[in-house]
Amino acid sequence: MHDRELYRKILGIESPWQVVDVELDTGGREVRVHLENSEPKPPCPVCGEPCPRYDARPRRWRHLDTCQYRTILVAMVPRVDCAEHGVHQVAVAWSEPGSRFTALFEALVIDWLKEASLTAVADLLGLSWQTCSAIQERAVARGLARRTARLPVRLGVDETSYQKRHEYVTVVVDQEAGTVVHVADGRGREVLDTFFDGFSWEERQQVESVAMDMWAAYIASVSTKIPGAVDKIAYDKFHVAQHLSQTVDEVRRQENKSLLAEGDEQLKGTKYLWLRHPDHLSEDTWQAFEPLRNSALKTARAWAIKELAMSLWKYRTRGWARRAWLAWFAWAIRSRLEPIRRVANMIKSHLNGILNAIVLGVTNARSEGVNSKIQWIKYTARGFRNRLRFRIAIYFHLGGLDLYPENLR
Repeated sequence: MHDRELYRKILGIESPWQVVDVELDTGGREVRVHLENSEPKPPCPVCGEPCPRYDARPRRWRHLDTCQYRTILVAMVPRVDCAEHGVHQVAVAWSEPGSRFTALFEALVIDWLKEASLTAVADLLGLSWQTCSAIQERAVARGLARRTARLPVRLGVDETSYQKRHEYVTVVVDQEAGTVVHVADGRGREVLDTFFDGFSWEERQQVESVAMDMWAAYIASVSTKIPGAVDKIAYDKFHVAQHLSQTVDEVRRQENKSLLAEGDEQLKGTKYLWLRHPDHLSEDTWQAFEPLRNSALKTARAWAIKELAMSLWKYRTRGWARRAWLAWFAWAIRSRLEPIRRVANMIKSHLNGILNAIVLGVTNARSEGVNSKIQWIKYTARGFRNRLRFRIAIYFHLGGLDLYPENLR
């Protein structure tokens, strides 16, 4: 089989295009496949009507490598003069308009970017960082354009830090699919308002639950934008546990400081014993922890209050759950531990949302799983140059989007 016929077949080149030459550059380690369009009146890329040629422009596309050689497609691509739409360059089957790569090469880059950072993929494929970034950006733009606008019935809302400087993006998650449906800069009320305003009142009525933390801006937005929000806002176990754990640690730090001043080091180095979930402690560690957790220390009392709260999620009826939480609140208020009293008052003021989470069976685990993956994305990227790049990366990895070029669908 001649080289031109070989490349015609493996590239899938069809009439009116044909392979007219294959050039091997051993010094440059490159194979250049020259293509030609023989159609006298190519179709207008806008309306599809045959049009007279206007001129032709040279174009090059990088393709998948041939063995150890970089493969480049080269062609004079016609431009047509359409009576209705003016002068346009004709479309080619192997690449999307404006791309310097074939669809198959872009798909390769997309596959690699799912597994490694932009820098690593750029180094591996001999591309610039900017080129890899542009391919990822085009992939996300394609995916978002193809996605059907739909408001999930079970939503999760969370914020994640963009950089170390208290800069945040708001992430809205489809709790059932575990995919990101919206990413926006900041965590103010207007961020969620804008998202919800993209859907009709009827669509918003279909929302069954919105899992979130106790952030006032999110609460205000959902309360205004979601019909019947009072029965749909859910503060799940993870966020309540987070608040309580921070409070236990605050009590521990205060008490440890006082004990150390008296020469007592029994709380020294015990931070993670109090913060870890009991199921995550080994049997030996749990046994060694017993004297501390059963002691008269203030920290032990705070820890017991936290652990009781964590046991209250097993209820299924609102009435029993409410009674159990109010009994817990009474104990927390009588604890004489100001940090515990403070968080107890906060929980009581948000109790309806906690009860919603219990009776609706809502958990923000999907959102927290997404947040963990976002932290991995930040870590592998070693940070982002701007928020746009951060949002694109989140959509690319977690948006559940159809990322590949149209030619491959």
